[in-house]
Amino acid sequence: MEGANNVKIVALLIICLSVGALLVKAEDPYLFFEWNVTYGTIAPLGVPQQGILINGQLPGPRINCTSNNNIVVNVYNKLDEPLLLTWNGIQQRKNSWQDGTPGTMCPIMPGTNFTYHFQVKDQIGSFFYFPTTSLHRASGGFGALDVHSRNLIPIPFDKPADEYNVFLGDWYNKGHKALKKTLDGGRTIGRPDGIHINGKSNKLGDKAEPLFSMEAGKTYRYRICNVGMRTSVNIGIQGHAMKLVEMEGSHTVQNMYDSLDIHVGQCLSVLVTADQEPKDYYMVVSSRFLKQAISSVGILRYANGKGVGSASSDHLPTPPPNNTQGIAWSMNQFRSFRWNLTASAARPNPQGSYHYGQINITRTIKIVNSRSQVNGKLRFALNGISHMDSDTPLKLVEYFGVAEKTFKYDVMGDEPPTPSSNNNKVVTIAPNVKNATFRNFVEIIFENEEKTIQTYHLDGYSFFAVGIEPGKWNPEKRKNYNLVDAVSRHSIQVYPNSWAAIMTTLDNAGIWNLRSDMWERNYLGQQLYFSVLSPSRSLRDEYNLPDNHPLCGTVKSMPMPPPYKP
Repeated sequence: MEGANNVKIVALLIICLSVGALLVKAEDPYLFFEWNVTYGTIAPLGVPQQGILINGQLPGPRINCTSNNNIVVNVYNKLDEPLLLTWNGIQQRKNSWQDGTPGTMCPIMPGTNFTYHFQVKDQIGSFFYFPTTSLHRASGGFGALDVHSRNLIPIPFDKPADEYNVFLGDWYNKGHKALKKTLDGGRTIGRPDGIHINGKSNKLGDKAEPLFSMEAGKTYRYRICNVGMRTSVNIGIQGHAMKLVEMEGSHTVQNMYDSLDIHVGQCLSVLVTADQEPKDYYMVVSSRFLKQAISSVGILRYANGKGVGSASSDHLPTPPPNNTQGIAWSMNQFRSFRWNLTASAARPNPQGSYHYGQINITRTIKIVNSRSQVNGKLRFALNGISHMDSDTPLKLVEYFGVAEKTFKYDVMGDEPPTPSSNNNKVVTIAPNVKNATFRNFVEIIFENEEKTIQTYHLDGYSFFAVGIEPGKWNPEKRKNYNLVDAVSRHSIQVYPNSWAAIMTTLDNAGIWNLRSDMWERNYLGQQLYFSVLSPSRSLRDEYNLPDNHPLCGTVKSMPMPPPYKP
């Protein structure tokens, strides 16, 4: 019997080891997409113009995935211009090769294709994709990227009856080629012509098709993103309160709002319960901080309700004022956004188990934006440096060891130039790349001395938005930081004559874009790249250059460098 038992034990060990090997080798699920990017006639404001469509759609196809899924998107560029798509808010862990910015990738040339392959590693939330090349964003090419929690991770609200993606933003009737020509000529693109909701615009009383449908008594999730060029917006739903539940990949404390400010490049999720009389209701979107307000409406229709013509202009959401009081209103709303410390996000542990407020700051970078003229042409800058894209992506020349042929590190200081050292407010146009130490915990201060609001986005990371206040920042302001439950997110607004502070750990090796999400400013220099190198050059920290990654410029004919080691 003893010998028989030993055989059984050995057999069980072999089975366990085999199962373990399978588990180790098993990959997370793959989702495959094939996209054709083309021009097509669209009319978001009722004026026919050339737009950028994906598979004939605007908004483009929705990527509906789950945390840790592998996303494979084969993009065919059927435009007459080079193209890149970025995945706004997806952190691309160890994989800046897929980030889709001019500093990390050679563009997809006309008539060719490129297959993006990335993982939504340890993330959940509401994100979107859009083109980063030229002024393409002004003509469309955007769509939803929704990342759900895995089934074993509880979410802090009941499953909604349905989910809807809402894309808001300002719009120009001229199209991206005319706008690019304006900026290249040294002039501003000026005031937008209107506001769209999912590529459509309507006024009160228009007999328009409903954007969304709801059944009485049920609750719906609206994932809302501002995909515009420069304008903050306010959104409200007639007769219905909105419960904020998620913001840029973080579950939030679930406060109720009659209306919400959403700044350029930002996304959030709200729950809306259909608890009113069954009929049509208006979704109202209004511009913020423009001298002449613009707005648009869309219709939410109750199934089996009164239907066409039943929407009333009574009791519409009232947008906040666009003056100084309106800025204070918006700033106070920002302060009401709080991280849900007890909820789990992509991992089982509660969000609040990460105590960011107890980590020592190793570096402070203070950034001041500016607007100026260089040789008679409009430019925007950060600390006096106006970024210029290079012919060869920054990531490639760094990987091939020839960075010095393309750019110099740290042309921008960690502090803005002092008035005495820069009396004439000289702006330098050059690639703006800052060296950063891998795994350092950094504090970044954005100070806005201009009269217009700013919005910034950081690729590759999420950060804690710990403070926003009027006036100028100084170290004493740290006493006012939220070091407990600031929302972990990837974008931050900076109000006129105000500052904003964020904190993050630079634990994702690669080259990552910190940019103005206001695309006129971005195009004319208000951005930079952080170079975050792992000293070990190990695959534990960063992936090698993908085999299908196109090469261009300086590195096109160079021999491949030695790969990173395990």
